[in-house]
Amino acid sequence: MLKVAKFGGSSVAGADQFKKVRDIVLSDPARRIVVVSAAGKRSSGDHKLTDLLYLCHAHLTYGVPCDDILTSIRTRFAEIRDQLGLTYDVERDFDALRARLSKEMPVDELVSRGEYFTSRLMAEFLGYTFVDAADCVFFGFDGRVDREKTDAALAAAVKKYDHVVIPGFYGRAPTGKIKVMTRGGSDITGALAAAATDADIYENWTDVSGILMADPKIVKDPKPIPKITYGELREMAFMGASVLHEESILPVKERGIALNIRNTNRPQDPGTMIVERVAQEQDQERLITGIAGRKNFTILTVLKRNMNTSLTLRNALEILDRYHAAVEHITLGLDSFALVVASAALESSLYEVVADIQKNCRPDDVRIQDGIALVAAVGRKMTSRPGTSGRLFQALGQHGLNIRTIAQGADELSIIVGVENSDFEKAIRVLYDGFTG
Repeated sequence: MLKVAKFGGSSVAGADQFKKVRDIVLSDPARRIVVVSAAGKRSSGDHKLTDLLYLCHAHLTYGVPCDDILTSIRTRFAEIRDQLGLTYDVERDFDALRARLSKEMPVDELVSRGEYFTSRLMAEFLGYTFVDAADCVFFGFDGRVDREKTDAALAAAVKKYDHVVIPGFYGRAPTGKIKVMTRGGSDITGALAAAATDADIYENWTDVSGILMADPKIVKDPKPIPKITYGELREMAFMGASVLHEESILPVKERGIALNIRNTNRPQDPGTMIVERVAQEQDQERLITGIAGRKNFTILTVLKRNMNTSLTLRNALEILDRYHAAVEHITLGLDSFALVVASAALESSLYEVVADIQKNCRPDDVRIQDGIALVAAVGRKMTSRPGTSGRLFQALGQHGLNIRTIAQGADELSIIVGVENSDFEKAIRVLYDGFTG
């Protein structure tokens, strides 16, 4: 058994969090690969070290002194070292970095040091070998991770050292310089390490006990999702749920490796297990996996008697494409169709788009509905349970919520309804209560 354990910024924010990580890692001998983010916030008023490093670079760029910021970063690393009784001479390495600082220093190199120093401390604390991401994560000239080269380097490092700590978020460009990933890049590094070593499980440790069924800002104390497929996760992410970025999932999804979202502060919680497919359902009661949604859409409805639907629809889609307005959903009728587009995409071109549709499609009418929110009920079990959509519509209707549009994915993983923006939060609460109560 081999597990890759990635710990986010909140999990390594200070010495107390380091101790929690050590207890988690050493409690299971399968956790031989650890990926670490830069130390995050210790409290709501604190700062992430990555943010401070970006701020330092901005100061350097405009010739503003950043000595106080650098000192606070150095002190924070030294405090973690001292509180844990470690020996790493972080001051020496940090001062060497500080001596090279100038506005010419690439921003990627500077901000990557948050992960670098945090990982050096974690490696000593765990008794693991530190492996620099610059030596095992490689990018091509196109800016993408060179998977073949990276897989070989990561696999070789684990084979050589067996127990390793790897910094997340950065790697090496073909030029030899440090290159960072997008925010959340440590998740990608963890997934790459799991895929390269053919791990059994990729654990992503954070400050929540898995993925929740609904937004806790809308639904009070929503239940966690014990198990979700990659397909369901993609649907929820598309509909606005705050879940892992797709790029951070792809490497393990391709290899069929299960991804477990866990809580560093509550390691006894099983979290959410993300898998390719579920062979046998154990939870027969929970029909809906999760509920998510987004606000601010516009519905363009094109009506034309005896319409050649395929030709008219194609013309309308080409018009929207010219204005770089992506169509989220399409609803077809005998003499009409409706296109759902994010309102922001039509903010400066709505009337030009309508004018072009009228000119090129010659419809009887074009109707505009704005201020629409889309709410999706996502669940793999819906395909085998008759009456799911009726139950959903009934729940909304009983609470006086008017449905403006309906869509269902071809794989039947989700049912999406459009409601007024003002009814968005109520619709999510109604569906959550209706399917979990």
